[in-house]
Amino acid sequence: MFTGLVRGVGEVLAVTAVEGAARLALTADAVRDALLPGASIAVDGVCLTVAEPTADGFVADVMPETLERTTLGGYGPGRRVNLEPALRADDRLGGHVVQGHVDGVGRVRSRVHGARWDDVEIALDPPLARYVAEKGSICVNGVSLTVTHVSDDAFGVSLIPTTLAETTLGELETGSPVNIEVDVIAKYVERLLGGRPAGGGTSA
Repeated sequence: MFTGLVRGVGEVLAVTAVEGAARLALTADAVRDALLPGASIAVDGVCLTVAEPTADGFVADVMPETLERTTLGGYGPGRRVNLEPALRADDRLGGHVVQGHVDGVGRVRSRVHGARWDDVEIALDPPLARYVAEKGSICVNGVSLTVTHVSDDAFGVSLIPTTLAETTLGELETGSPVNIEVDVIAKYVERLLGGRPAGGGTSA
């Protein structure tokens, strides 16, 4: 489990195709203390397992499902990524409950630069919008954010100076794809109330 509070930014060093899957080699100085074989690291919001710690960071295997359902399938060397180690039982839950299971890929629809922050609107599949609430939490590329507004096919967030400086969200442009994980509590509530899962909300 994660919180959506990014520890730091790493970089993709290499992507190696392996029988339809892939192996990613990444730098990860910001999470070096967590790089043990089998440990979970969120990479742009996708939970990956450390297959092998390296001098620069770590190597992780990425399955076909993840490549298809997240933005990782389009990454190459030089791509900067948000990193967060798994939450320890004695850590503060400073963001919100994040599983690292991406529900869908959204796309930046607009970005308005403010004096010290940016307002960003992100389009998402309409079936996922039911899980997004104004002033609720959402995870975008591994970053826990507060929803400023929501419609049938989009939601808005405001990026504060800390987020712009310490994550890759400051680099997003109109049209950029992003990994989206909605609040898991909303999905469980729907399930308990007998609602049908939203089409297109397959987790990776």
